Amino acid sequence: MADLFDRLKAEVKEKKPTIVFPESGDERILAAVRKLADEEMVQPILIGKRGQAVPEIGALADQQKILFRHPETETKLDELVEALVARRKGKTDREQARKWLADPVYYGTMLVYMGEADGLVSGAVHSTADTVRPALQIIKSQPGKKRISGSFIMVRDTEEFVFADCGINITPDSETLSEIVVESAETAKLFGIDPRIAMLSFSTKGSAKDPAIDKVTEAVKLVREKAPELLIDGELQFDAAYVPSVAERKAPGSPVGGRANVFIFPNIDAGNIAYKMVQRLGGFVAIGPILQGLNKPVNDLSRGCSADDVYKLAIITAKQALSLRLHQKA
Repeated sequence: MADLFDRLKAEVKEKKPTIVFPESGDERILAAVRKLADEEMVQPILIGKRGQAVPEIGALADQQKILFRHPETETKLDELVEALVARRKGKTDREQARKWLADPVYYGTMLVYMGEADGLVSGAVHSTADTVRPALQIIKSQPGKKRISGSFIMVRDTEEFVFADCGINITPDSETLSEIVVESAETAKLFGIDPRIAMLSFSTKGSAKDPAIDKVTEAVKLVREKAPELLIDGELQFDAAYVPSVAERKAPGSPVGGRANVFIFPNIDAGNIAYKMVQRLGGFVAIGPILQGLNKPVNDLSRGCSADDVYKLAIITAKQALSLRLHQKA
């Protein structure tokens, strides 16, 4: 944990990106924002009214360490409405745009789109759909990317893994799985993890036969065509992907067997259950879902998150923002 987040914090603090938090009424959000502001790690924007802030938050706002924005006091609301109508290209009129911008998540997402903020963290109160929908409608996916996906960084001491997709694509086909792989490899690299990718299944190298397995093996072929530089193998059962002695028996010669650190699940059932079990039973910290493939970073919290989860996801979001900033300049 310390190694990963010490690396990220040092980089993020130097640039201090601006991160929006639409859920200003949640105690976990306020605790995380207070810590981020105290450390001057990021510039938080709370979607709320300054006059309703608790004293600790108000004191930080007085020092400009926390900013407040709210649709009812927004001086650029007409500009935001017009920009939203233009972004939606006729799918949303001005009346609907104003209704959307009264919602704190839509309003916060629009601030990110307009460059008023670098990223957004939501989901402590709102559902994944409520966080992702505005991002898809306003931020949209990066050029050349058809869909977004959700990964988690799983950390315990010096162990660091990427799990995907655990939050967005319910029953991905082979093409979707291949896109999840490429996005997850980019996420791993962004956070200093050299990706060794295992495509997981209930079968290892033909030990069972089923269309669900065919989907996974086809995805491996697609990834090797799209990104031949990636180290990937599948289909693999988890023990063959993670335990060297098992890999020697079940998948001899596998380039990632027994040492994988990016695990791609065949569907959201497996991914969501796995990350929560590893988190609760294995003592790992689960950071995410990190939304992959968006033009600008918008990330989703679990509604069961802690203040520390919010704090860490904000740092992850800030790191993504810095990376995208460099990519867009290049």
